[in-house]
This record gives sequence, C-alpha cells and structure tokens, in this order.
Amino acid sequence: PTGGIAPILPPMISDAAILHRASPGGHGLHSTAADYLRFCQMILNGGELDGVRLLGRKSVELMSCNHLAPEMLPIERAFEMHGLGFGLGFSVLLDPAQRQSLGSCGTIGWGGAANTNFWIDPKEELIGILMAQFMPSNTFPLVDDFRTLTYQALVD
Repeated sequence: PTGGIAPILPPMISDAAILHRASPGGHGLHSTAADYLRFCQMILNGGELDGVRLLGRKSVELMSCNHLAPEMLPIERAFEMHGLGFGLGFSVLLDPAQRQSLGSCGTIGWGGAANTNFWIDPKEELIGILMAQFMPSNTFPLVDDFRTLTYQALVD
C-alpha cells in the first residue's frame, strides 16, 4: 500500500528459515540463475555437462516423459492444466494446442509460486528461465508472455 517492497512472510517464519525433518521438495529451494541454467543445460544434454556425465541418458529420458495414465488427464487444479502431463520432476507438454501455449511436444519444465519458471525444449534446443519474484503468480501473464515472445523470436 505504501508503494514499497516488503516480504510476503517475515524472514523468521518463511519456509527458508523453518527447519524441516525432511525436505519439503515442492518449496524452499534456492539457487542462482547461472546454476539453474547449468542444471537445465545438463538435462538438455541428456545428463552431461562440461564433459562430465551426471545422469544416464536413459534416466533423463525416463524423467522427461509423462507418467500419468490417460484417465488422469487433463489435470484439474486451481488453474486448468490441459495438455500437460508429469514426468519425474517436470511437467511434460503433451499437446501445445490443448495447452494453448507455444512449444514442442515433449517440452519439460516447472514453475514456482512467485513466478519463477523454466522450460527445456529438446526439439528446439531451447532453455527458458524466468526468475521473477511476485505473488500471487497469476496477477500478470508474465510467464505466458515470456514464453510466447521467446518462441515468436525463433527464426530458421
């Protein structure tokens, strides 16, 4: 209301400050854009980065394919998730037309609560990383606009 920037939760009660018995996995992860790019590049390379194999090629393939049965699709949640499936650690784009989003079938990615988002499109050899920090995440179509503009910029 005053026009300034304030944390959503005070630092002492944020997820980053709370000690958990087990990692919650779905939140509280912290990284840098540069490290996230290296992770995405390793996945795009089929498990290898800088000449070092970190994951087997078949492991990355298994992680990157949809593991949901057809009767579980489309996924219904607080927002529509038509055209998406889920692999082991990633969403998987199954149908760009149904998703109403530019991209290639098999594109994998994930989004965070505060408009962080990444995707890896193996067919285009493309990585998209957005590191915004505002909530609620559906306030502006930033993620969709970023993805659309990225794909519109591709030329052959």
